[in-house]
Amino acid sequence: MAPKPPGSVLELRVAGNESFRSGQYAEAAELYGRALDALRETGPANPEEESVLYSNRAACHLKDGNCTHCIKDCSVALSLVPFGIKPLLRRAAAYEALEKYQLAYVDYKTVLQIDCTLPAAHDGVNRMTKALMDTDGLEWRLKLPPIPSVPIAAQKRWEAAPGGDHEKAAKTKLKETDTLNNKVPTVGDIKQARALKEEGNELVKKGKHKEAVEKYSESLTFSSLESATYTNRALCYLSLKKYKEAVKDCTEALKLDSKNIKAFYRRAQAFKELEDYQSSLEDVNSLLSIEPENSAATKLRQEVNRNLKI
Repeated sequence: MAPKPPGSVLELRVAGNESFRSGQYAEAAELYGRALDALRETGPANPEEESVLYSNRAACHLKDGNCTHCIKDCSVALSLVPFGIKPLLRRAAAYEALEKYQLAYVDYKTVLQIDCTLPAAHDGVNRMTKALMDTDGLEWRLKLPPIPSVPIAAQKRWEAAPGGDHEKAAKTKLKETDTLNNKVPTVGDIKQARALKEEGNELVKKGKHKEAVEKYSESLTFSSLESATYTNRALCYLSLKKYKEAVKDCTEALKLDSKNIKAFYRRAQAFKELEDYQSSLEDVNSLLSIEPENSAATKLRQEVNRNLKI
């Protein structure tokens, strides 16, 4: 008598893990897919369990070289449980294989915010840095998408993986946290935030800095995860001679991206106007350590040094 095929979510997931361990990746992917179907049929889905199944199936796609499907499944897993280490690492590896180095860099850097001890993430950042310098030159950081700021609650999270002997569910629920409005922004929030940011950018081009500040501020109520919104508003504050506000915005931008050239430069400008020449010099030096050939920063350093000598 033939053994009964697996039918429950748990049975399908265990069978998928067994297939994965034995190198049967296509079979494992199918079993994880059936487990997802079964999970939905049982009623309201458990986001954590559903996220793990998508992440596990993504691992199968990655092993089989199907990077596009891997990225898709990882993105779904991350939409269900943000900042999962394994889907981030798997998506980064898939982006890397497709030579989408900027996106891979962002995912590897995000992982390091969650757990700074992971060699795979450190190695990935080093590889992507080299690849991006080769393709984009010294200004490669300026072309990067924004790197999300990871809430403390998301650090050191573990999730189940294919082939694990003792699968562990994440014990710490991710707090819905965002710098301004205490929630994780939805896709709609992010789209609205970016639309408002673009409106602000258009106002800047017309020299309407006060109105642009209002647009950037409104954008940040929807999502505060883009460093460019802060640096753009800081530019407006500099034009409006609101230097303390400019310093504050640049500091927020640097929390999101610790090597943000514009944030260092604009904060240095603001500190100079506030006659805090030592802080200004420190920011300029930080900038030049990242981008030694930046002529504007070199000129600003000369001006600050002159003031320090007076």
